[in-house]
Amino acid sequence: MADALAAVVARLYSAPPEDFIALRGEAVAKARSARDTALAGAIGKLRKPTVAAWLVNRLAHERPDLVAELLELAEQLRAAQRELRGADLRELSVRRRSTVAALAREAVRLAGRGPGGNLPVTEVEATFAAALADTEAAAEVRAGRLTKALEYTGFGETPRPSLRLVQGGAPPSATVTPIRSAPDESEKERRAEARRREEERRRAEEEHARLVKQARKELMTALQQVADAENAKAEAERAVAAAEKAVKQAEKRVRIAQDALTDLG
Repeated sequence: MADALAAVVARLYSAPPEDFIALRGEAVAKARSARDTALAGAIGKLRKPTVAAWLVNRLAHERPDLVAELLELAEQLRAAQRELRGADLRELSVRRRSTVAALAREAVRLAGRGPGGNLPVTEVEATFAAALADTEAAAEVRAGRLTKALEYTGFGETPRPSLRLVQGGAPPSATVTPIRSAPDESEKERRAEARRREEERRRAEEEHARLVKQARKELMTALQQVADAENAKAEAERAVAAAEKAVKQAEKRVRIAQDALTDLG
């Protein structure tokens, strides 16, 4: 049943949302006519996707190679975050924005509704960004059966604290437990000093983990600001180019009008 269900999922979630209910009904009827009640029940439970989810699903089914590239970039980002490689993180953050934008454009193209189709591109980009930041979101995007857009507001992986295995002493005897004499003052002092040092070590590790987490968050925020600034710069440059083109076109129209007036004179 798994292969048959996968084929139905690919067809339903690649089709426009307005066709989903009818196509699902046809698939359920076909499964029932084949006396496959389990498949019919599984198909009947499939939920209609939003337009944004459909765009992502269609890309996942028709261009799995692009989704694979997105998830490869996600792994590179996670590795750079874990190892705090600032230079790599900066480069990868820029790639993240360009990759998300490129995938969103391709999803819109596959939809075949043109750039003026009033499609939720922002939600599509947010879903791809979530797949870059979260492994569960990445698995959902790869599966191509989203019912709604995804969103992620964190900064990537949380640093894992360093754990140390504390070995206990020898197991107690199964037969005789010796009666120990009360510790003398010097033994009490040694134990108290050991407890104090252990407490200081624990606090130092906690403080170190806190500082690493804070530094990583600040680094990711700064990298995001750099990527936003570079994106704004690119958009400004495109706007200037468009304005210059408009000026040239306007100057050309003025010349044509002046020539026409000269001919009339």
